[in-house]
Formats: sequence, structure tokens, C-alpha cells
Amino acid sequence: MTRVKVCGFTDEADLAAAVSAGVDAVGLIAGVTVETPRGIPLAEASRLAETVPPLVSTVLVTMPADVAETRDRIEQVGPDAVQVHGLDPEAVATLGDAPADVIAAVDPTDTDLNAYAEAADALLVDSIDAEGGGGTGETHDWERTREIVDSLDVPVILAGGLTPGNVAEAVETVDPFAVDVASGVEREGGRKDHDAVEQFVERATRARVVP
Repeated sequence: MTRVKVCGFTDEADLAAAVSAGVDAVGLIAGVTVETPRGIPLAEASRLAETVPPLVSTVLVTMPADVAETRDRIEQVGPDAVQVHGLDPEAVATLGDAPADVIAAVDPTDTDLNAYAEAADALLVDSIDAEGGGGTGETHDWERTREIVDSLDVPVILAGGLTPGNVAEAVETVDPFAVDVASGVEREGGRKDHDAVEQFVERATRARVVP
């Protein structure tokens, strides 16, 4: 069954609603260099992470300048996993001993996907913008991402433009380890639509993969 990560929480009510809907992971965006209504201070990310119950993973989504800054942010927030944007494969590899799983955010057209797959615990395939950030709300070539899933021996998380309306098709096409959504389940920037979150989880987890 495909796992579900909902990203970009800014308050406890939305986070609790997502947990009740059955998400596997929640993403907290902090320490990023792009403008986003989902960004929160690192201290707030730490506070929200502490409210997440056992068996639901917390993911710090961040854009660090280097490995040292990544380690500092992991220590400050204490997530189960860190999703890094903007680090090269060599930098990602040096985080192998960090006290959190490492998810590398990549574009499906990247030429160094093999290197990222060897360095990270998982890949998040997203539509990356010119500044290195994801969360563009745009879909990408799902057939290309299916090729990545089939060719790389690493969990692949599908992101980019997913909504309750298209997530089942995305799962059936790509067969990802997990799907990730932020703006696709929002009623406004940074605030989740609780009904949309429930629909997204239900449709993602019930979708059947096409052989």
C-alpha cells in the first residue's frame, strides 16, 4: 500500500486532522530560502513535531547551506527524517550517520539520480524550481518517474501537483513508495482543507498499481 506524506503544516489543528485521516508522515517546512506560506521557524517546527503521536513520522523539510547547517537543524527540531533541498550527492552521503533518515529532493530530469540514490535513504521526486525548492504545485512526467522507480533500488516518494482528484492515477502510473502533497489539499496557503486531506489519503491508499 502506498504511504502518504502531507507537507507544510503551520498549526496543531491541521496537523491533528491529518493524523486522524491516517497519514504516515507529516512535513514541517523550516529553514528554506524561498517564499512560501508553509514556512515556519525552526523552533515552531520543533514544537509541532513534539505533538505528533508515535507511529507517524515527522519530516523536517529544509534548504540548508551545507552539511553542518543540516546537522544543526536536525538537532534543533528532532525529526524522524530530514528532506533536504539543494545539497549535492556528496553532501547528502555525509549525513549517513545523522540521527534522522535522509530524503533527497530531486527533479526527474537530474543527471545524478544514481548518486543521490546511493547517498540517501529515499528520493523525493518533485518539480524543482530554479531556486532549488519544490512545492511548485506542478506535475511532472509520471512515466519518467515510473522509470526511476523501476531502475533505482531506493524508496521513491512522488510529489508535484498531486490532489485528491489525480492521486489515484498517479499511484497507478508510478507505483511510488509514497506520495507527498501540500498545496493540493489546502483551502488557502498554509491552511489545510481537512476533507481534502481525508480524500487524498483514502484515494492514495486504495489505488491499485497497473502492472
